[in-house]
Amino acid sequence: MTDFIICSLFTDTCSPFAALRAHRPGRPPLHGPALVNWLLALLTTGAGASCLIRLRHSPCTPGGAHPALARESDAAEALMGLGMAAMAVTGATVPATVWAGLFALPATAFLFAAAHAPAGRVHRLHHAVGALAMTYMAIAMAAASGGDHHHAASLGLPVLTGTLLVYFGGYALWTGSRLLRTPTGALALGTAGLPQACRLAMGIGMFAMLLTM
Repeated sequence: MTDFIICSLFTDTCSPFAALRAHRPGRPPLHGPALVNWLLALLTTGAGASCLIRLRHSPCTPGGAHPALARESDAAEALMGLGMAAMAVTGATVPATVWAGLFALPATAFLFAAAHAPAGRVHRLHHAVGALAMTYMAIAMAAASGGDHHHAASLGLPVLTGTLLVYFGGYALWTGSRLLRTPTGALALGTAGLPQACRLAMGIGMFAMLLTM
């Protein structure tokens, strides 16, 4: 029953998400209207750029060294944000197999690091899931560009796509709630809240990209 509900929600033409998956003939189904692509690119570019700036100018600890795990997280989020933006706007200009390879490499590195270093394991696994999700979407693009577009709506695995949507949707909600989790209940922006805001933008961007499949 659960599988039926997920498949109906994300594959049926009457699904509320069907319009988001609409695409012009000859384009991979991952990409929706041009305006949506550019808005997504702006969102993820802003998040990735802020991660790069934070990586360059983040405050040091009293000992004089920025925590290695924080720098690793900033670098990973910058890579994902800018990579998502580039993938959203280039469409089929860059072969999908190239995107699959580019995202598979950091996914493998994060999985290897998570398996061999307990510190920061949760964050590394999250980055690995993000990179694997991008790899999955790139493979779906490759299948669409070389296959029958009349069956584009059934590309990918509906249950896997639905699971990733639930994961990144839940992650975005959880990250957004942390922005409000202050003693006064005020929005925690500024230096303290910027990392959470960037992660929220990344979660929303990943969720939006999965919706277009």
